[in-house]
Parts: sequence; structure tokens; C-alpha cells
Amino acid sequence: MKLAAPSDNAHSGAAAAAPAPAAQSRFVSLDFLRGCAVMGILAMNIVAFAMPEIAYINPAAYGAGDGGNITAWLFGFLFFDGKMRGLFSLLFGASMMIVIMQMTERGEDPTKRHYARMFWLAIFGLLHFFLIWWGDILFSYAAAGSVAYLFHHLSSRSLIKWGLILYAAAFLTISLASGAMLYTQYRAYQPGASATEIRDYRVLIEDTGYGQAAIDRDLAVHRGSYAGILDDKLTEKLFDPLLGIIGVLLETLPFMLIGMAMAQNGFITGQAKPQTYRRFAIWGFGGGLILTALCAAVNIRTAFDPVTVMVIEMNAAMPARLLMTVGYAALLILFIRRFSLACISQHISAAGRVAFTNYIGTSVCMTAIFYGYGFGLYGQVSRPWLYGFVLCAWAVMLLWSKPWLAHFHYGPLEWLWRSLARGRLQPLRRVA
Repeated sequence: MKLAAPSDNAHSGAAAAAPAPAAQSRFVSLDFLRGCAVMGILAMNIVAFAMPEIAYINPAAYGAGDGGNITAWLFGFLFFDGKMRGLFSLLFGASMMIVIMQMTERGEDPTKRHYARMFWLAIFGLLHFFLIWWGDILFSYAAAGSVAYLFHHLSSRSLIKWGLILYAAAFLTISLASGAMLYTQYRAYQPGASATEIRDYRVLIEDTGYGQAAIDRDLAVHRGSYAGILDDKLTEKLFDPLLGIIGVLLETLPFMLIGMAMAQNGFITGQAKPQTYRRFAIWGFGGGLILTALCAAVNIRTAFDPVTVMVIEMNAAMPARLLMTVGYAALLILFIRRFSLACISQHISAAGRVAFTNYIGTSVCMTAIFYGYGFGLYGQVSRPWLYGFVLCAWAVMLLWSKPWLAHFHYGPLEWLWRSLARGRLQPLRRVA
């Protein structure tokens, strides 16, 4: 399958210069996709907000092993895990490319502006990580975006090719680590396994966060004070943002390159033919869902064996995540092209326009709800009930975003980021 061919007028709206932000063209599909992505990310991140980190990928590691817990995990694994992050990465690359194209067509050099944006995004990410929540992606996105810019001069076909090459290289690289983990487990389970082989396996389990000592420590930290949580990050997790860049470059950078291509050829801005989107929706989303279901079946069949879960999460599910991410984009674009005037579509699009503020805002709210310095619910709410908090947060996103944008050009953090990157305060309030 090929992505949509470039259109003669694919960038006419994006390239139009205007004196005021209100006059600038926007791609409705891009805003709508971003709104769906920021809402979907919370649906998966809620477990990481409310439970020890290992519970994010393994429902048997923490919490009851009943049917409700497994069903909630299965729903998240099938439809959200990795797919929303992938969609957000596509959109990050697409938005970045649109800004580059806008500036280039106006005869401006986008390099300085781009790296200023990435610098301040990295600062926001570090503040988010250390002061609010350990699951930050902004710092890693800034790093990946800085590398992705080096590819911006390529055609959409070349960007897709490089994205797929890098994704395949990442898959093969991670496969080596997965193979080593499986081999360590295999040796430990053999009759007559040596004490060294058994010890190596136990160390592997402890290092992946499955040990009871690691879980107890996690609970103690996050049920404690704000000062204790901050101290843990400054002492035990000081270099985690830098280490996270490695994983992001392996998976997120390819998604960004593909998103840049989709901005060039008009796919992600809703300018491809309907049959193109239908084809990607069927083969991408449908095929990816089947592969994801097979991975889920293996996890359940092995009773969520720690090594098996880890291998599937970081390696085996990669092809399915890529297919479903592109399939999601196609499905959502088909929806917004047909129902762009629907009330819910407009509210989701508005949430997407202030996605940065919504993303940070959910971190502030959820940590206040679950951490010890707030309501102290950390580790005490079962997985199915966590979706109640997600629905409430979605309602808040949808209710505040559109009214805010009726009076202001940007969300609060979008405005701050834009002002810092441009070195001067940007107009915020709309003029009647």
C-alpha cells in the first residue's frame, strides 16, 4: 500500500501567511486526531498514575487477578497501549513538518525556530518529570524532534522509507535483547540448572521491577510526601530522562518521520482519497488488531509470565503497533471528514488544539488524586474503576477547551511555549 499522492493544493492553507493567529489556516483533521490522542494516552497512562510502574504492562504483577482486572487490561492493551503514543508521535512529526513548510514557503529559515521550540520543549519535559510525574514524554520528544529535523528536506517517499528502515532496525535490535532474556529464563528452568543460572534469572526479574521489594518500595515512595517523591527522582531516577531517549529514538523517531511524510503528501491533513483511508483502516487497524490479540492470548496463556510479558511489550507487539497507529489515523480521518460539524467533533478538535495543556493538566490532576500528598489513592483503586477517573478527565478536557478557545488563540501552555520559542510574548486574547 502507498500513502496518498501529493496534491497540488496540499499545502495551500498551511502556507498562507496572516498577520494575526486567528486568521491562520488550521487542518481540522490534525486537531481532531491530536484530541483523540491526548485523550487516549490518558486511558493507558491512568494505570501508571495509580499503581506501581510494572502494573502498566502486567496486570498480574499488582492488583487482583480476577476477571475484571484482566478484562480491563485486555481492553487497554488491545486499543490503547502504544497506539496512542504512536499516534501522538505521528502528529508531532506532521505538525513539525507543517511549521517547516510554512516558514520555507514564506522564504524564512526554519532551523532556528525549530531548535528553539525543541529546547523549550525539553525544559518543559524536565520540569514535568521532576516536579510532577515520572512518565514524561516531552523531553524524549524534543530529542527525537531534533534528530527528525535532519530529514525534513527529504520527499515523502524517502521519509516513509527511512521511517520503516529505522523501525525495522529497532525491531531487530530489541529482538536481540529479547532473545537474551528468553535464553536466561530457559537456562534457569532446565533440570540441573546451576546456581549462577538461577541467580541470573532472579536478577533479571528484579531488574524488570517484578520483585516484591521493588513494588513495596514504589508504594512507599508514592504514598509518601511530595518531598519524598522529589528526592527519589533526584537520587534514584536522576538520569532516567536521558536513558529514556534511547527507547524513544528506537520507536518514536520512525513514527515522527512517517508523520512528516503524511504532512507532505496530505494524508494526515485529510486530503487523500476516501478509498485510501478505507484501505489503511481495514488492513492497518484490522490487521494490527489481530496481531495484538495474538500477543494478548500468549500473555494470558502463560499466566502473564514476567519475561514473556516484557518481550511482547517491548518487541513482539511492535509490528502491530505500527499497523494500528496508521489504521487509527485513517479511521479517525474518515470520521472527521463525515462528522466535522458534529458537536462532539468540535469539542475533541478543541481539546487537540490545547493538547499540551491537557497533557500536563492531567498529570497535575491525577498525581494529586493518587499520590500521598493528595488524596492518597495510590495502589488502592482496581484497574476497572480507574476508567471512571479517565471518563471524568475526558469530560473536563471537552468542557473547558472549546470555551477557552472562543476567547483565546492558544491554550495557556501552548502560548507560553510559543512565546518562549519566539523570544517575545505572543498575542493571547482574541479581539472581538
